[in-house]
Amino acid sequence: MNRQDIRNIAIIAHVDHGKTTLVDKLLKQNGVFRTNEVVAERVMDSNDIEKERGITILAKNTAITYNGTKINIIDTPGHADFGGEVERILSMVDGVLLLVDAIEGCMPQTRYVLKKALGLNKKVLVVINKIDKGEFDSNELQEQIMELFLELGANDDQFDFKIIYASAKQGWATETLGETGVDMEPLVKAILSEIPAPQGEVDDGLQLLLCNIDYDEYVGRIGIGKVNRGTIKSGQMVTICRTDGTTATAKIQRLYQYEGLRRVEVESGQMGDIVAINGIDELNIGETVCDTDKVEALPFVHIDEPTISMMFMVNNSPFAGKEGKFVTSRHLRARLFKEVETNVSMRVEETESADCFKVYGRGELHLSILIENMRREGYEFQVSRPKVIFKEIDGQRCEPKEYLVVEVPDNYVGSVMNKLGARKAELINMAPDGQGGTKLEFNIPARCLIGYRSELLTDTKGFGVMSHIFNGFEPYKGDIQERTRGSCVAFEDGVTTAYGLFNAQERCTLFVGAGLKVYSGMVVGENSREDDLAVNVCKTKHLTNNRASGSEEALKLVPPRQMSLEQCLDFIADDEYVEVTPTSIRLRKAILDHSERMRIWAKNNKKA
Repeated sequence: MNRQDIRNIAIIAHVDHGKTTLVDKLLKQNGVFRTNEVVAERVMDSNDIEKERGITILAKNTAITYNGTKINIIDTPGHADFGGEVERILSMVDGVLLLVDAIEGCMPQTRYVLKKALGLNKKVLVVINKIDKGEFDSNELQEQIMELFLELGANDDQFDFKIIYASAKQGWATETLGETGVDMEPLVKAILSEIPAPQGEVDDGLQLLLCNIDYDEYVGRIGIGKVNRGTIKSGQMVTICRTDGTTATAKIQRLYQYEGLRRVEVESGQMGDIVAINGIDELNIGETVCDTDKVEALPFVHIDEPTISMMFMVNNSPFAGKEGKFVTSRHLRARLFKEVETNVSMRVEETESADCFKVYGRGELHLSILIENMRREGYEFQVSRPKVIFKEIDGQRCEPKEYLVVEVPDNYVGSVMNKLGARKAELINMAPDGQGGTKLEFNIPARCLIGYRSELLTDTKGFGVMSHIFNGFEPYKGDIQERTRGSCVAFEDGVTTAYGLFNAQERCTLFVGAGLKVYSGMVVGENSREDDLAVNVCKTKHLTNNRASGSEEALKLVPPRQMSLEQCLDFIADDEYVEVTPTSIRLRKAILDHSERMRIWAKNNKKA
């Protein structure tokens, strides 16, 4: 049976190509909001961090109705680190909207998500967005898209895709380039004509694959998925096929469907509907909800493995327990294992120490978002430097590699290529972007990218833009010098003074200002040389009866460098941690005692 009254689509694109803005306009045009309602920009980005950073992190459901046809829309993340969010929801849809920036063209995440969609035999509708942004070569862009489809192994039906031109910001779409549209109706009509309707058996036993988990403080866990077969009803007894092969019987208490931005309670749903169910404890992503008379588990879409790992530890610094609400290993363990239930591309392992947990993720941003969420929830802990995960393939040690795209003004190309060359990057392609810049494409080991983003911004005066994506494994390429400068480490506990900082700033770039509490072993700056340097930033000027002309002039301090969480993770060395609390982010040495660090350093140098 084909259900012509419904369409299920996902919107996929690279970062900042306009997915969430496009969904905003579709919702507004289809009467989801009142005429006088004040609607926030990028209304689908409901998470605080999403609003602050302007990126989508979590895949979210919404729905519109056009001429009696319901269109379920899933807004997906554009950043490669959150690719797991995209992979799992592709099984809920019958087609995808591939959004491409008219100026930037096909970028890494476009390639990655499209490959997944084509592999699952999804129909693709191409939307070229931001055509009002400036002049662009339409023929060249279409050729890029066709080459990408060809390269990713699209079949004949997928290769015959339709193109819609749009300006999501201005709220219009058109089928003909050069015409200014009026509204988004041409795009909605194209969705109905190009995206296939759901197919399946309505009269057979229920089969529903859970692809997402939500939580409501009133009703508890909510499982979200598409009904692949049969009918589901509120109050129905069902069998849950767990991912470990076991089964359990449960009762569905409430059943919901999506209308606009709301979850509306309904009595039943049938094949093709995207529904949310409540009342079953311990629902997990990848499990199948079946009719009790016909238990058949569905295979879950393969999720790519994590590429980096990081240690999460209980905070043991002198300031431990002073700023956080949840500070014990029990709190930390419960929170990390709770995250794994909904974050399918993340793994957590317990270590020999009860106070330390090994967390695996897709990338630095993937793990840093978890860290940021935890500190906002009141957790206090410390983390180690991110490390890539090596793999043994055919008896050879292999490491993850990344496909890297860097866009820089022409006069900075030399310095970028020089730095990336030292990091064992291989240049694949180099082309002008037509606006005084150059687009560089590289293959580079994932470990060699750690800490490079801040270098790129420094080398290009802030004009460089980079994006990267996992591109398989390759044989280990050897060691590289990952950090050329050491740390400035506080020598004693106390409060920083202007006098102490003034003496230290001649030899290092400071991360702290005056009047801040520090402890011995805390990293307070970056040394101008390769080795670590112990500095006394709490030093005070001795009072004497002698006075000299000019000696009492005000000390001029250079403003300290403000370090974000990602910059801290990029900066730290293997023997350093990032201390994270709800109010502070500090850098510290793993071993706080200066004498002990010197003893270990001398021992290691003696061995070398």
